[in-house]
Amino acid sequence: MRLYRLTTATIFQRKAWAICTLAVIGMPFALPLLSSATENPVLVQPARILAGWNTLWVCTLFWGLLTAAREGESNAKSGIGEYFATTGVSPTRQLLEIWLAVFTFIAPLAVITALICQFAATPADPLERAMWWTLNFQYTALFLLVTAPLLALATALASRFGGITGFTVTLLIALYGLYGVGYLDNMLKIEENPVIQSLLLCSPQYRFADLTQRLYYKDGALPSGAFTTMLVYFAGILAVYAGLSRICFRTKLTS
Repeated sequence: MRLYRLTTATIFQRKAWAICTLAVIGMPFALPLLSSATENPVLVQPARILAGWNTLWVCTLFWGLLTAAREGESNAKSGIGEYFATTGVSPTRQLLEIWLAVFTFIAPLAVITALICQFAATPADPLERAMWWTLNFQYTALFLLVTAPLLALATALASRFGGITGFTVTLLIALYGLYGVGYLDNMLKIEENPVIQSLLLCSPQYRFADLTQRLYYKDGALPSGAFTTMLVYFAGILAVYAGLSRICFRTKLTS
């Protein structure tokens, strides 16, 4: 795990993770004070939910993907990947260790956000409160299952096509899955179109992993059947992205 330790130390030394950590911890408490939520105490907790999870998504999609892309590009350009290859570390192992290093910084941010929602935005109603642990756990699991393969894909694409390409392409895929598919769905509700229907069916439905509105409106935990189906669906996407990432990843620049 030498490459993992080297990548982790590199990310740690840049200190950008500290800014993300402070944002994830501070924004849920600071933003409600700057909004109209202070005029009605009932709105403070929902405002914390929105601020907390939206901050986490922003930090992950921008800093997380950018960091993954930077490390993938650096591994190929600097000769580190080629060096580790000569010591017997396979490309698959290198990709896994770089991904794990970035994920090591992202996973705690998700846990922190879930804990803030659990203890600083818990509903007063006992029935709603009883489901809060389950819903926060479900959201955290889905969030990590969605973002994990995106980090690997950003690393792999950057190692082959450069950091900007790796970051931009992966970010666009994530934003499309979170928001773009919703527009396609609305278009189909207005007028049926087989082309758009086929495109929608092939698109990653990341919007289903965003449970912020479910927390905000206190809709309760997902039914176990629906949650299991979503886990299987996103695990399938993970498998596809893992294969694509391995195909794209390279340990050195081609001459």
